[in-house]
Amino acid sequence: MAEKVSIRGRTARRMVRIANHFPGIGAKAQSGELRRKLNEREKKWDCPGHLNHSVIELQNFTMELISEKQNQQLQQDRIQSKREELKQSAQKEERRLPGIILQLHGGGYYGRLHNTYRDMAALYNEVSKGLDVLTIDYRVAPEYPFPAALEDAVAAYRWILEKGYDMARTFVAGDSAGGGLALALCLYLRDRGLPMPAGIVTMSAWTDLTKSGESYAENFDVDPMFGGSTDTLVYKEGYYGSWNPEYPYISPINGDFQGFPPMLMQVGEYEMLLSDTLKVAKKAREAGVLVKEHMYRGMFHVFQMGLILYPEAREAWVEVGRFLRSLLKRAENLD
Repeated sequence: MAEKVSIRGRTARRMVRIANHFPGIGAKAQSGELRRKLNEREKKWDCPGHLNHSVIELQNFTMELISEKQNQQLQQDRIQSKREELKQSAQKEERRLPGIILQLHGGGYYGRLHNTYRDMAALYNEVSKGLDVLTIDYRVAPEYPFPAALEDAVAAYRWILEKGYDMARTFVAGDSAGGGLALALCLYLRDRGLPMPAGIVTMSAWTDLTKSGESYAENFDVDPMFGGSTDTLVYKEGYYGSWNPEYPYISPINGDFQGFPPMLMQVGEYEMLLSDTLKVAKKAREAGVLVKEHMYRGMFHVFQMGLILYPEAREAWVEVGRFLRSLLKRAENLD
């Protein structure tokens, strides 16, 4: 029996369709032009009072870290202890960093970081009961095609390693293109023998840039965001350029998921990208990976951006929290 879609959920779906298909506005929204203009006029993000928000400059891009205020002093203490090179285990602080989520935002590899993703970062912190969240403003197409986004994701992950975060409490999360990038990052880490995160969260992951999945055709007329037109970010080719879009670091659906950590993969029923999640989940299970796959009835692409405004988005975030906390509890039992 199909799950009942809430009135607010249906309303949100209609609003997404109108915003992405309204004459004169829809084309700009789909091309990314509207988002760029909105970003230029975006107000400074209002960070919740219990959190610290800091900007970190790396060579090619910036990152933003949010953490609970009591954790900031802990980070400073840890850095100081490393500088002093304490040698005796009794002297090394046992107050480990609380853990961290590397958030990779969406936007079709064309969109930059904006305030909705900062709100999502704060919600990741809340549902995980206090994990730090590192969100990166990675380089995007068409100025910076593949492999720029992957290089930046790897650089951010190395930063996490260098800061001494506990890998048993480190997670990678991403939505849409960021979900595909999260999987590509973990393929890269696994292929090079680098430490893997404790878990992965994807929301409407874009894993097949060849657009070969059946849902691209089956949901073409019902997808409220990308449906009804080929003039959308889904059909842009500037990200991979001269590269073969079947390359697993571009289309992780073609990767081998052997050795991956547990994954939570959420997706909406009405998405053109539905098969991108379902096929990866199937392949990962066949490779022995613990996968929690959840298709939300009547939902659209990255409906979780609604935060807690309608029941389906709220349920998705509750599920994310349960997933993260279950893995954190596992880490505690192994200590």
